[in-house]
Amino acid sequence: SVHSDERTGRVIVFAAVDNLWKGAASQAVQNLNLMLGLGEAEGIW
Repeated sequence: SVHSDERTGRVIVFAAVDNLWKGAASQAVQNLNLMLGLGEAEGIW
C-alpha cells in the first residue's frame, strides 16, 4: 500500500515480497495456470 503524509511531505510504501518459489502466492498462480490450461510456471518466473 502507498500512503502520503501531507504533514511531512513524505510517501510511505508498505510492501511484502514472496521470495519463496513455492510460497502461497506462487502456489495460487500455479493452480490457476493449471485450471486455465497454461504452463505451470507461466507468470511465476
